[in-house]
Amino acid sequence: MHAIIVSAQGGPEVLEYVERPDPVPGEGEVVVDVAASGVNFIDIYHRSGAYPLPLPTTIGSEGAGTVSAVGPGVRDVAVGNVVAWASVLGSYTEKAVVPANRVVPVPEGVPAEVAAAAMLQGMTAHYLTHSTYKVREGDQVLVHAGAGGMGQLLIQLAKLKGAKVYTTVSTSEKEKLARAAGADEVLGYDDFAQALSGKIDVVYDGVGKATFDGGLEALRPRGLMALYGAASGPVPPIDPQTLNKQGSIFLTRPTLVHYIAARDELLQRASDLFGWISSGQLTINVSHRYPLAQAGQAHEDLAARRTTGKLLLIP
Repeated sequence: MHAIIVSAQGGPEVLEYVERPDPVPGEGEVVVDVAASGVNFIDIYHRSGAYPLPLPTTIGSEGAGTVSAVGPGVRDVAVGNVVAWASVLGSYTEKAVVPANRVVPVPEGVPAEVAAAAMLQGMTAHYLTHSTYKVREGDQVLVHAGAGGMGQLLIQLAKLKGAKVYTTVSTSEKEKLARAAGADEVLGYDDFAQALSGKIDVVYDGVGKATFDGGLEALRPRGLMALYGAASGPVPPIDPQTLNKQGSIFLTRPTLVHYIAARDELLQRASDLFGWISSGQLTINVSHRYPLAQAGQAHEDLAARRTTGKLLLIP
């Protein structure tokens, strides 16, 4: 089989397309013939060393495909099942080894590529809108980077909950995508804070350094900032007194792994996600597909913000 290996941390050039022996599942594991792997900013952090990993390693944190082998002790997953996973390293490959208790069944009405595209960002959007802050009808929500894969999903789920959704974009073409996802108002990055000052219930910020201060300004008293990413760079340390001055606001830095740690929670979030996709209530916009060997190009395009929607690697 072929896989993408990182032997030294650095730029996209460190992503090596190599041949490896076919894997054998261990206790409680399954081998999945990968139909597609999702590309996410966390992959860039793993590659660059922002989030250090033991090397060498295969990166990639989500995917979907068909189970081709099961290891000892596996009872609830069988050869031939179509499954998906998120927050498990090693999806940039033709054959992935995944713990059986971390895969979820993909229903017949959801193509494997769509499942791969939905898992990490879709379940992130789920926990952000249903757990980190439970969006309610009439809430005013700000979603940064509304044309990206995460932004489009957050907009859709917030609208399903009855919120009024504001979003930020950088170009007129991206504005069209954000509006198509359901955004009520679309703003530029330079003027959003002044336009929304003191009126937003929750800010969903995956951009980080460039938008964080403005997001705090946009929040109403006792509003919540959910900082779930840092595409523009990490946010500098913050004086807690700032939260007081802005109106006793709340700040959280959540991550998906803590919201799917229990298997029943993982299954519930995935079931909701696939149900919305099957019913047409949630659209997954796969904007770019790359051969596995072109993982480096996918990373370059994502980091440079040349893409909208979801990026996939196809073995």
